[in-house]
Parts: sequence; structure tokens; C-alpha cells
Amino acid sequence: MTIKRISSGGEFEKKVGYCRAVVGGGFVHVAGTVGQGEDVVSQCRSALDIIAKALAEAGASFADVVRVNYYLPDRAEFDACWPMLAETFGDNPPAATMIECGLIDPKYRIEIEVTALLPQ
Repeated sequence: MTIKRISSGGEFEKKVGYCRAVVGGGFVHVAGTVGQGEDVVSQCRSALDIIAKALAEAGASFADVVRVNYYLPDRAEFDACWPMLAETFGDNPPAATMIECGLIDPKYRIEIEVTALLPQ
């Protein structure tokens, strides 16, 4: 089995020792991704852009995502992201989980992790 590692060059990849995505066994596993911005909506949009690039480099898209996990330090902020998430996944909604938890830095308001199937 071949494994492909995809780096986005994010600041934590080298510090922590991980890559943005790993392709293997017919899946694309995208690491928890935070985005830049002043609020949860702008950070969500930024994180989705980073994830989209990783998926594209792997040969997949949001239509191929089968699982998404959302991590937020304040669950009350999550509903502001719903319209953007519904638009992103469209007619191909994945199984999803939202967890309220601390993130690596208090400035981050959302972290998103996805698993996709590689298209055949």
C-alpha cells in the first residue's frame, strides 16, 4: 500500500510533527484544521479553504467527504457556521460530530477534521 503525505506548510506541522493530510487505503485523512480570521465564521471559511486544497491535491473534493468532526471552544458559536457548511457539502452531507473543547490557542474558534474516500 502506498501512503502519500500532503503538507500545507502550516506553522504547527513541523512543531508538532504531523502533515495536513495522509492518503492511504483509499481514504484521505485531513488533520484538524484551524483557519485565520477574527471570528468563527471567517476562521471556518479559511479552514475550509485549506481543507479544499488538501483534498484537491489528494484527488478528492468535499463531495467525497464521508466524515467531518468540528471542534469548538464555545458550542454557541457553531450555528453561525451552519449555512456555510451546508453550502460546502451540498447534496453530499457527511456523517458529522461537533465537540466542545479547548483548542491549541485561545484565538482559534473552530477546528475541522475530515475523512474522504478517494474517487474511483
